Parts: sequence; structure tokens; C-alpha cells
Amino acid sequence: MAGRIQNTIRKFLDNGTAGGLLLIAAAVLALIVANSPLADAYFSALHAYVGPLSVAHWINDALMALFFLMVGLEIKREMVDGHLSSWPRRILPGVAAAAGMAVPALVYLFFTAGTGATHGWAIPSATDIAFALGAISLLGSRVPTSLKVFLAALAIIDDLGAVVIIGLFYTTGLSPADLAIAALIVLALVGLNQSGVMRLWPYLLLGAMLWFFVWRSGIHATIAGVLLALTIPLKRTPATPEALPSESPLHRMEQALMVPVSFVIIPIFGFANAGVSFAGVGADALLAPVTMGVAAGLALGKVVGIFGAVAILVRLDWANLPAGASWLQMLGTSLLCGIGFTMSLFISLLAFSEPLLQDEAKIGILAGSLISGILGYTVLRLAKREAPRRMQAVR
Repeated sequence: MAGRIQNTIRKFLDNGTAGGLLLIAAAVLALIVANSPLADAYFSALHAYVGPLSVAHWINDALMALFFLMVGLEIKREMVDGHLSSWPRRILPGVAAAAGMAVPALVYLFFTAGTGATHGWAIPSATDIAFALGAISLLGSRVPTSLKVFLAALAIIDDLGAVVIIGLFYTTGLSPADLAIAALIVLALVGLNQSGVMRLWPYLLLGAMLWFFVWRSGIHATIAGVLLALTIPLKRTPATPEALPSESPLHRMEQALMVPVSFVIIPIFGFANAGVSFAGVGADALLAPVTMGVAAGLALGKVVGIFGAVAILVRLDWANLPAGASWLQMLGTSLLCGIGFTMSLFISLLAFSEPLLQDEAKIGILAGSLISGILGYTVLRLAKREAPRRMQAVR
């Protein structure tokens, strides 16, 4: 089991590092273009319509459905046959993820109370799995594998929480008829799974139909990707390091999606959504409640929630630190969880329709993620690897 987890995480980190660097490059390029003579062409292209949707909506509603499909596949694999397959393994990353979503939301609400912008409370609650894992993997053997596994598990649970939040709090104007058809399609997908259908094309065909009716129903279309993922068959792989792709439809789909999602879809999303024009942006925007709430939620709320939850669980003897990890390394890992780029940007687009509030949220995301990334990397770089100690020893 340990070998399988390490092999899976290593493969993911290899892609995550390169994908994370490409995402950074795409975001930087978007900021440069949005503040250059090409700005008008950039924003006009995003708002140009291709069929029923604008280019921006095709990216955020259609392409990102594939990202959420991969997220759903990872969640199912880890829950059924991975590091989160038993309740004892879920306690530490699960409670830490929950606290790491709640505290940033409270920090955001503190800054935005009475402003009418409280609807964006979920923006700083998300952790960008590609960035966080990419950053920690750059440190190599300085960080124990157990801590990388903890971060991967926490980020996956965090993604699950973000999906639930999007479905419950950022859905408006439901169409009962389309929702009913979408539910029937989900039942058909479950039927395929229960009937032992192992070919992928029937699932993909119904998945495309599911996306269309979920999009029409008023629920954000990306939720269709997660629903489809949960119905894809998965063969358990006890006592083997990896499942053969030919034996498990879920593994086949996940491996097929990993490269295009990491190296094409996420960079395109970053380029399309990270572009913020700073023309005319003064101290008011930089110190606006939304900007400060998002930045503080990511840079402060995440580390307080995650590190605090871990400290309490260890102090109560309900869980142990990941093997070989020190408290300083746990602090650095908690800081890295404040990198909320992709999912935070996505939620900001759902939370606000006003361009000004969207820009303020983006500035806060960029600032908070940058602060969290630099601090987390620095702490982990300076931390010495040592055997974990009891909480009483570091009081």
C-alpha cells in the first residue's frame, strides 16, 4: 500500500511540477497582456461569442468540466482504493481540510462585513492542488513523502468541499425539467456501472449529454464532470503498486486526462482569467475589503485553520503527525495550502458579476497565493527533517 501511494503521488507530482510552472507562466503572461496595447484585443476575444457561449464561457463551463472530471476521478480513486480508503486515514487531512476552508471564509467575512460583497466568502477557501504539490515537490527529499501524501489527500478533500460549495451556494435559477433529465442520465450512468460495463465510450456519450442538461438546469456545468467521474468503474488493486490501465476504466480515463488537463486546459484557464488590468487601479482597489479579505483569507486563514486543526488533533492523541515530519515542516505545508489560484479564480467568477469586484478578488488571489507560496517554500526550505515530536514538547 505504501509503495502504491508513493508511486501514485510521485507520478502526480512529476506532472504537477511542470503543470504548475506552466500555469504560473500563463498567469504572468495574462497580466502582461492585460496591461499592454494588446489589452483590448485580449478582453474582446474573451467576450466574443462562438455559438451559444462566449469564449470565456466555453473555457470556464466546458473545458473546466474536464478539469472537474479529473478531480472527481482522483477523489473516487483515493476514497475507494487510495490513501483515503479508510476512516483512520481520513481523520487528519479531513479535519484539516474542513478547518482550512472554514477559517479563511470567516477571515473574508470579517473584512467584508456590511459591504454587500459577502457572497464571495468561499473564494479563499480553496487550495490549488497543482500549485501546492508543484511547490512542495521542488523541495525534493527535504520534505518527507508522508507529508506530500498528507498534502495531496488534504487538497483532494478540499476540492471535494469546493465542488459541494459550488453546487449548494452558487447555483441560481434552476430548471426543474432539465434537472430531472440530468438526474435520469446519472441513473443511467449508475446502471452502466452496476451492469459491469467496462468500456468508456458509453459513459462519455452519456457524460456529454449530462453536461448539456446540467448547463441548462442552472447548476454550474462543471458539476457534470464530477458526477460522471463518480460513476466510472474502478477496480481495486490490493497488494499491487499500480492498476494496469487496461484493467480499470477509471485509471485509463485519469491517465488520458492528466496531460491535457495539466498542460492545456489549466494554463488556458489561467491565461483567460488571471488577466487584470491595473490601469487606474489605486490604493482603493488594493485595500478594498474584497481584496484584503481574499488575500488575508488565503495567507492567514489557511495556515491558522490547517495548522491549528492538526495541532489540536495531535494534542488530543486523535492523530499523529505524518511520519518523519516536524512541526516546522507542517507549518510550511499549511502555508502552501494558501495557494488558491485555480479554484479560487473559478469561484470568484461565480460569486461576482461586477467586473470591479472580480478584479479585486483576482488581485487578492494573486497577492494571497504569492505570499503563501513564498512563505511556505521558505519555511520548508529552512526546516530540518527530524522525527515527529509530541505537541507537549513544542509548547
